[in-house]
Amino acid sequence: MNVADLPVGRPGPAPTAASQAAVAASRRRRTVRWVMGMAIGVPLAVFVLWALADNPRLFVSTLLNGLTLAALYFLVASGFTLVFGLMRNVNLAHGSLYLFGAYVGWVVGDWSGSWVLAVITGFLASAVVGLLMQVTIFRFMQGQDLRQTLVTIGISIVLADIMLWIWGAEIYTFEPPRWMFGTLSLPIVEKYATYRLLLLVGAIVIGVGLWVFLNRTRVGMMIRAGVDDRAMLAASGVNVQLVFAVTFAIGAGMAGFAGVVGGTALSIAPGEDIRYLLASLVVVIVGGMGSVTGAAIGALLIGVAEQFGLAYAPTYGIVFTFVIMALALAFRPQGLLGRSR
Repeated sequence: MNVADLPVGRPGPAPTAASQAAVAASRRRRTVRWVMGMAIGVPLAVFVLWALADNPRLFVSTLLNGLTLAALYFLVASGFTLVFGLMRNVNLAHGSLYLFGAYVGWVVGDWSGSWVLAVITGFLASAVVGLLMQVTIFRFMQGQDLRQTLVTIGISIVLADIMLWIWGAEIYTFEPPRWMFGTLSLPIVEKYATYRLLLLVGAIVIGVGLWVFLNRTRVGMMIRAGVDDRAMLAASGVNVQLVFAVTFAIGAGMAGFAGVVGGTALSIAPGEDIRYLLASLVVVIVGGMGSVTGAAIGALLIGVAEQFGLAYAPTYGIVFTFVIMALALAFRPQGLLGRSR
């Protein structure tokens, strides 16, 4: 049998204009990512090398401060991720829940002398307020983002004035248990606060637990299903309102928990509600709505950038946070790990 007698295969279909355009668009996106990576990575690497050579102790201590601040931001933003990023409820009173939980925890801790009881009370106090908000307000405003925004702004103003009336403008601090108090010996920085390191470890544990809860448990699956298709979940016999109320309470309770933990690491004072609300918004925008991992990455970027800005460029330190948010909105509007809607 000659080679010429073999059947000749038919050529495949010619690529269409749409497929060619998709390939070209994919190449352009890869090019843009590579250019952006180089534009950010090279100056960042140069800065790290210079900072380590100039003053390694300052660099390492600033990095640790950034990591522990990121841990606190994540604790606050994790509840905001549940409420805003996952359930699509615009709760701009989340910062007020942080401050309210901190104040209530301080009262209980001062009365009982127990820091653990203060943490539990702060969580429960904010959770109860959040539950009331969901049952009386958000339940009747599903999908009405503008109304939710205006109502929660009003609630945050009222709560801020009430808390200022009750607790005044004084600065309050918590005293952690003795086993948390003190310093640990570390390379380069020599000593660092034990509580801050425990805060970092605790945030990692809570983040992993929250991810498992949302992605590997039946309740977490019901929450995600209810957000995507509430009518279908209700038709399957699930009490959607109960699931949403419990989820909102957990998110609000996380704010109160972070209030006590953050008040122990830093302090409690009027205005902290606005600060942590803005931080939560930026973290969710950068990390991606509804993503716990994205919230962790966003908190890490914001916390580290804020601390390095204060240490090396105090005049323009706050600018770094908004530069990160602007870059995320420009090149990844849905967030680093958010999904397109």
